[in-house]
Amino acid sequence: MLINRPDPSIAVRALKSAAPYIRMYKGKVFVIKAGGAVFTDRESTRVLIEQVAILHQVGIRTVLVHGGGPQLDKLQAALGIETRMVAGRRVTDQQSIDATAMVLNGLINTRILEICRELDIEAIGISGVDAGLINAHRRPPVRVAGGSPEMVDYGFVGDIESVDATVIEKLLDDGLMPVVSPLSADARGTLLNINADTVAAALGAALAAEKLILCTGAPGILERTEDPTSVVSYTDLKGLKRLQDRGSLKDGMLPKATAIEDAIRGGVRRVHVITYKSSDSLLAEVFTNEGTGTLVVADLNALSPAEQQLAAANA
Repeated sequence: MLINRPDPSIAVRALKSAAPYIRMYKGKVFVIKAGGAVFTDRESTRVLIEQVAILHQVGIRTVLVHGGGPQLDKLQAALGIETRMVAGRRVTDQQSIDATAMVLNGLINTRILEICRELDIEAIGISGVDAGLINAHRRPPVRVAGGSPEMVDYGFVGDIESVDATVIEKLLDDGLMPVVSPLSADARGTLLNINADTVAAALGAALAAEKLILCTGAPGILERTEDPTSVVSYTDLKGLKRLQDRGSLKDGMLPKATAIEDAIRGGVRRVHVITYKSSDSLLAEVFTNEGTGTLVVADLNALSPAEQQLAAANA
């Protein structure tokens, strides 16, 4: 019987290519945010967590923040609660905040931990409520730019006042991986729903993260929303503003753009927007120069010469 062995040189080359990045990022903090759509089935959840596990196992201090929008929509429909979105953000009444707690702190967080346990990752599930991690206040009624002239009351939706990342730092120091639900509270303990991108950006700033990585259904930030091939490989805050001004950022990408700016201005060096739909996109974004999605920095001039050259080629 003949046995054909796979070519080991492929794996060896991949390891050699990744080694400089592993040395560069070992001991650094990465905050990874994944939207609820990733967790709609076990297979897509496992594919993402396997990649996160590798980052954790090579010594990158990894924090995973998750959303749960599709699951919350499904539960609210089953409970007869109307889902209302304004400018990419969810309006949350009393019934909705109860459902939010069930989905985020219960269903999604536990499912992620289940796979982490299967993959032998020592992960701990927490939320913005735990140990005063996120202190927020209820958002007052606001008039949404470009929308209806009427004031919008988002209900039990919070705006972040402060972040005490002590509990996250302790977990990371102990070699554990925090899995964070964005559900938070005010000083009186009133539960508040906060956009997961917003929480991830605030945590990234508080932890002085090397990277904030936003995993979404889109392949990255698109120059033309109707064209999935028009991925912007590199941009900076000025470029992000230009895209927003000409209407290239819509719906769920609007709060992401705000989170990206807040993270970078808060001290996060680099923000990446990638898709969870492409196999190994997270690892390719971290361990290759080309990446797979969009890299956003404060100023394109801060990129390395090789990155600037690639940015010019993709402009």
